Amino acid sequence: MFRPLIKLLLPALLGLCAMPALAQKPLAPKVLVITMFAPEAAPWREAERFDTQVPVPGLSPKYPTVDCTRAGLCLMTTDMGLANAASSVAALVASPRFDLRRTYFLIAGIGGVAPEQGTLGSAHWARYAIDGGLMRAVDPRQQPAGWSSNLLMLGATAPGQKVEHRTGTEVFQLDEALLQKAYALSAGVPLEDSDAAAAYRLQYPQPAARAAPAVSICDSLTSDTYWHGSLIATAMEAYVQLTTDRRGHYCITQMEDNATLTALQRGAEAGRLQFARVALLRTASNFDREAPGQDVGDSLSAKSGGFLPSTHNAYRVGHALTEAILAHWEAWSHGVPKE
Repeated sequence: MFRPLIKLLLPALLGLCAMPALAQKPLAPKVLVITMFAPEAAPWREAERFDTQVPVPGLSPKYPTVDCTRAGLCLMTTDMGLANAASSVAALVASPRFDLRRTYFLIAGIGGVAPEQGTLGSAHWARYAIDGGLMRAVDPRQQPAGWSSNLLMLGATAPGQKVEHRTGTEVFQLDEALLQKAYALSAGVPLEDSDAAAAYRLQYPQPAARAAPAVSICDSLTSDTYWHGSLIATAMEAYVQLTTDRRGHYCITQMEDNATLTALQRGAEAGRLQFARVALLRTASNFDREAPGQDVGDSLSAKSGGFLPSTHNAYRVGHALTEAILAHWEAWSHGVPKE
């Protein structure tokens, strides 16, 4: 008498037994956007429909989930600084909730721009990311006579002395094919500006600083220390040239990129992802130094009008890449399309 009932219930019981396994099937994002704090993530959240939230142990308590759309776009926020970025991205890479082997990664954040390279609201795709904290420094008040600055390569005995990289994380080079494709897709994107930014930039004599926001290729310098001013900026520019054998173009500063890239590189070495599928975008919220005749303290605390345009432009420019990948996944899934 129970056999008909068992036959009726068996498919349902088997389905219930299988539910946990199905629920834990890894998500395979087509694109994963990495932001560093809430204002960088906000434009993505406002424009995209993230309907799946995936808690990942090890993410920042402030940003404990990776959020995804049905189209295959995911978004995470690491929290600011090198320690948060490395820890959060490492937790993501190690998570069994994700299959990242074909995922493209877009680091999309804001930073401070050199006036020779860009202006408030401008957007910059990086070829190199240089760690500006892995170095030696002396107090500038004790700087030996004849030194060009108080900053030295790690292991060097004088500024300008080139030594072998010691940690393997001093300089990262992003994939050239993906870099060129990202730039080509986004170069014509209309960028947001503000009246305050347009007025503020006129203090600077450099043509790039006085121009309207634009998209370019130039490089990203990482430091946990939020430094500011023309003297240290000049020293950092020389450091970028030294560590990249003069191939790098000092452009924009930020607090996380080398940490994020280190975690991604380790993931690639473990077979969890492809480092060639990582793109790095930074937009300019402020200048990295004072204008001629301006007090450096006033420059550091100035309301320049670049913050909101920079967060919005990181989405506009980054979206040009993510949209192309999602819309033409069949081509992108095999690698960066040549056409």
